[in-house]
Amino acid sequence: MKDKMIIRKAELRDVKIIADFNARMAKETENKTLDPETALLGAKAIVKDPHKGFYLLAEVKGEIVGQLMVTNEWSDWRNKFFLWIQSVYVREEYRKQGIFAALFHYLKDIARYKKNVAGLRLYVEKSNTIAHNVYEELGMTMPSYDIYELIF
Repeated sequence: MKDKMIIRKAELRDVKIIADFNARMAKETENKTLDPETALLGAKAIVKDPHKGFYLLAEVKGEIVGQLMVTNEWSDWRNKFFLWIQSVYVREEYRKQGIFAALFHYLKDIARYKKNVAGLRLYVEKSNTIAHNVYEELGMTMPSYDIYELIF
């Protein structure tokens, strides 16, 4: 990326763009339409309450061009947290320019030196081969787990 990129934690002033990115990602990856008000309230909730997690944002020339959300999962087997990467989105015109990689490495560098973090995890749609390739290029591996859910 030729232009200078800044990685930072999201603030309340960023929640509208985060909600917009989340809606775009849901439509693009799962063909789901998010309720705009719910998406905005969800983004606002995590920014206001760090116990829920946090967003990292990538800025180029003062414009937010990418994001990822991080949540915690306690591992009793390891007596440490796993950080889950979620809500990954990069503006279409900035893709394949290292935006996600910069966000990922920023998070990895932070997490690696925390004594209470066991590692990073994420989930990805099975059919999203582009994302699979990106994550593998960054050194992530696919564990032997499948995810089940019960939605209320």
